[in-house]
Amino acid sequence: MQHTDPSHTQADLDGRGLRIGVVQARFNADITEALATACLHELRNLQVDEVQIQHVQVPGALEVPVALQALALQGGFHALIALGCIIRGETYHFELVANESGSAITQLALTHRLPIANAILTTENHAQAVARQTEKGRDAARIHAVIRPVQAGGDTPHHRILRRKADQRRRSDEDTAVHVDQRRRAIGDLGHRRRIVEGNGD
Repeated sequence: MQHTDPSHTQADLDGRGLRIGVVQARFNADITEALATACLHELRNLQVDEVQIQHVQVPGALEVPVALQALALQGGFHALIALGCIIRGETYHFELVANESGSAITQLALTHRLPIANAILTTENHAQAVARQTEKGRDAARIHAVIRPVQAGGDTPHHRILRRKADQRRRSDEDTAVHVDQRRRAIGDLGHRRRIVEGNGD
């Protein structure tokens, strides 16, 4: 069954006049093909002109943000969609791949002020991915519900979440930078004292 958020009006979901970029990872191809099929079908249902959809494929989830950035820099897109699948038992360093791809997509959305639907599935096994592939693909296509309030100058929960994640990441980076700077200074002071001691011993 297809679910629609009741807070999204028909005007929000009207895709006419929008240009959408879709980046699909090929790894776990059976899942990502199903995601892409559901997503593209829903975009057409929402009256996005097929010639206004640019569909790009990349090897895996870590390459998705690179392609998204290229599309964002190309310009002219109202929104972008990321499609992929990371399965714990089939992906080396599952957490690293999932965290890095998700973080990069969030940062791109904030940097370029561009709605990006992240439909990269992260599941424990193949069966979980199959169970979610169609609905997740459809949901990603409904990025229109984010676009319209933004175009009208409004704010959305999606963007508030993105800003909160970016703030948390920035604070973490700042804390790391302070720690590294303090350690560097401590090492420098130690070296300076050692040179003084060695000089006095001559």
